[in-house]
Amino acid sequence: MTLKIIRVLFVLACIAMGTVWANYLLMLEFEQAESAIELAPSTEITWKILGGILGGLAAGFVLVALFFVTQDLFERLAPVFIALAFSMMLGYFFARYLMLYLPPDDLQLHFFLTSSLVLLFGFAGISLGMTMSSNWRSLVTAVKRQTIQYGNPKLIDTSVIIDGRIADVVTTGFLEGTLIVPRFILKELQNIADSADDLRRAKGRRGLDILKAMQEGEHAVRIEVIDDDPVDVKEVDGKLMTLARDLNAKVITNDFNLNKVAQIEGIEVLNLNDLANSLKPSVLPDEKFEVKIVKEGKEPTQGVGFLDDGTMIVVDGGRSYLGKNVSVVVTSVLQTAAGRMIFTKLGSVAT
Repeated sequence: MTLKIIRVLFVLACIAMGTVWANYLLMLEFEQAESAIELAPSTEITWKILGGILGGLAAGFVLVALFFVTQDLFERLAPVFIALAFSMMLGYFFARYLMLYLPPDDLQLHFFLTSSLVLLFGFAGISLGMTMSSNWRSLVTAVKRQTIQYGNPKLIDTSVIIDGRIADVVTTGFLEGTLIVPRFILKELQNIADSADDLRRAKGRRGLDILKAMQEGEHAVRIEVIDDDPVDVKEVDGKLMTLARDLNAKVITNDFNLNKVAQIEGIEVLNLNDLANSLKPSVLPDEKFEVKIVKEGKEPTQGVGFLDDGTMIVVDGGRSYLGKNVSVVVTSVLQTAAGRMIFTKLGSVAT
């Protein structure tokens, strides 16, 4: 909104300036005329209107030209113009210094010397500027990175915030450094919280509550919300990957696909599902324990139960004991990307 107001004021100022210039040129023309001619009011108004129109056209041309100057183009051309202007000024002042030792009346020599040095220094400036422009984005990124003091930065994905377990991990003190929440992740979380679907809306609101609790809690991890948003990337996951490379940060996520893409691109990922699986108690073949059969398995005789940590227990011969606690013996353990499954055979019925 502020930028629109500035643009309107700029157009109005250009129109006013156009009328001023038109009036000035008209008066100058009549003052230089050999015979005094009385200026008709209609002629003066016409010239002012014409000047205002030309001023508005000039403002429109500038606005259209600036519309095509993207941030990327500006970052590439800025070092060229800066180096060119600096080198031409350096050549001009060097020529002025040499003129002190040359005949002061030889204006042609002074002109040739100044032109030659400005040309030589200008070419050198353009060459250096073109070289600098190729690394300008890296330079801007480096400067931004220096202005932000992150200790061991970690970017948080939306899936981690909604999951909620990140708050418990932070509270226990197993994470250190700075947890960075980009503004576009907050926007995605807000869109989920405003969803028409009841389940998605509940998850989004829960995620916002968890993030707020993490910010207000007292722990060693610092929660930082940043406005960095890679404008040349549309997808949220792509923005997260780009930002992770720029900040040299790790990514905390539960998203299986994002985890794989990040590993391919060489970005270190901390997956909470992997952490949870690694913390589950290990079991060995022939180990015995009790489990409650809560549902039927895929095979005709199988029953399924769960441990307290959510590990699925497949009990061979347990289908007939739904709702009962049974003693089982471990036969094998299967580790998958979704979690761990323990296959057992029926031992005895407890209750």
